[in-house]
Amino acid sequence: MAPSDLVLTPRGVRFMGRILPCTIGKGGLSAQKREGDGATPIGVHRIGGMLYRPDRLPSPAPWAMPIGPRDLWSDDANDANYNRHVRAPYGFSHEKLRRADPLYDLVLIMDWNWPNAVPGNGSAIFIHQWRRPGFPTEGCIAFARTDLHWLAARVQPGTKVIVPPLART
Repeated sequence: MAPSDLVLTPRGVRFMGRILPCTIGKGGLSAQKREGDGATPIGVHRIGGMLYRPDRLPSPAPWAMPIGPRDLWSDDANDANYNRHVRAPYGFSHEKLRRADPLYDLVLIMDWNWPNAVPGNGSAIFIHQWRRPGFPTEGCIAFARTDLHWLAARVQPGTKVIVPPLART
């Protein structure tokens, strides 16, 4: 493991010599991730993209893509675009990327089951802002806003996200 890897530990995520408090999925960690189980997938993942709300913050990195009013993420295992960025109007089940709350103001896309998704193996596994300390996610990894912005300014496409089987936060 390199200092530039994000590594989930019992105390938070270790990155560049810091430990950043975080929350994980309400279903804990899973080596058998399934759609809707609320678990954070175990494994070595990579950052595949970054999205941000341009109406709420400046671009956090040159490679970040803006989230617009019609941007969605398909979470329907029957959809050919399952676990992909799609646009409204959209006939399959999906999650809005442009939310009223600040959770998705800045999103790092992990490559879990993406971009070549296996239907039912889980969708929308992101790194995003937490609701509050200790409040679990639906399977994502979430941070305080300031820590998330600090991370976003330093990660690159391909940065490793290591979720070992025994890490707990």
